[in-house]
Amino acid sequence: MQRTDRIARQFEDSIAAKREAATVLVEPISRAVERMVRCLLANGKIMACGNGGSAADSQHFAAELLNRFERERPGLAAIALTTDTSTLTSIANDYDYVQVFAKQVRALGQPGDVLLAISTSGRSANVIEAIQAAHEREIDVVALTGRDGGHIGALLGDTDVHVCVPAMRTARIQEVHLLALHCLCDGIDVALLGEE
Repeated sequence: MQRTDRIARQFEDSIAAKREAATVLVEPISRAVERMVRCLLANGKIMACGNGGSAADSQHFAAELLNRFERERPGLAAIALTTDTSTLTSIANDYDYVQVFAKQVRALGQPGDVLLAISTSGRSANVIEAIQAAHEREIDVVALTGRDGGHIGALLGDTDVHVCVPAMRTARIQEVHLLALHCLCDGIDVALLGEE
């Protein structure tokens, strides 16, 4: 296969993954928007975590809320638990890497907040620990996963929202996660500011 054909195939695969995801993710994304808006209107905050590309996604989402998405508005309370290297490395060194998000959730989280937990496999141990810490603190979870949802899917309760991308390839799952995050940002803005 020529390079250009392979590149074109990547685009086609991404489009197909998004089309398939649209059939199953619209409703859970809508519920996630509702849950996040309720949190923000009650002066709560959204904490986001993930590893690797999912860490970048959590930072991207927090930045869109704190600064702006596509419209001018006051900043919204969001924090990526992936950005403070002193905190991350001290927890990993003194305890265990699996605790790097959970300890932050326990210290910073309050009942009524929301944890955005991102894991393409649904099996990231430190994200699982963060979800358990969130539940201890009466914090609802919006989980973005893929494949079959992994262990994370089984952990979620009735007040949590599971956005599980029906794809197997990590790249396709991450591409849909980014679109889902943009849908969340747009939905939050419309709920708070109305239609343009």
